[in-house]
Amino acid sequence: MKRVVLCCLLAAAAYPAAQTPKYGVTVTADKNVDFAAFKTYSWTQGQPSAVKAINAQVVAAVDRELGALGMSKSTSGPGDVMVAYYSLTRTDVNVDAKADVQGKRPEYSVGTLVVAFLDPATRHRMLRLRNDKPIETEPGKLEAAIDSAVSELFAKYPTRQKK
Repeated sequence: MKRVVLCCLLAAAAYPAAQTPKYGVTVTADKNVDFAAFKTYSWTQGQPSAVKAINAQVVAAVDRELGALGMSKSTSGPGDVMVAYYSLTRTDVNVDAKADVQGKRPEYSVGTLVVAFLDPATRHRMLRLRNDKPIETEPGKLEAAIDSAVSELFAKYPTRQKK
């Protein structure tokens, strides 16, 4: 009986922890790829922002980071690697906060930005850099938020990590 009660208590404690969103950068890299060998890249279709200004800011920020890695955009044909980005926004609700008089809890926008590196021949994903974080939606602060999110992604690029 004690074992059943203990299991129920552990499950009840684990449930809220499983519901807590995780923010920050996650990296999924193919361990058989030499990322230092990439010298050129070309863009391919991902799931870009529907807002053209945001799309242009993300592409420019990624181009800057790839340039800092010593890569250049291929002028003809596919590069050593194909790059795509995917973005989405969602609204998170702080279920732990006290509800206001109307029964609403605090809400905030969260952006997810993924930059993927694909093999040009097979389109196999070799690298996925993902950043989930609360975002500023005010127009004056959005560009800085995009630059920050992209910089955080590329700080985790495999050749920048300690071996």
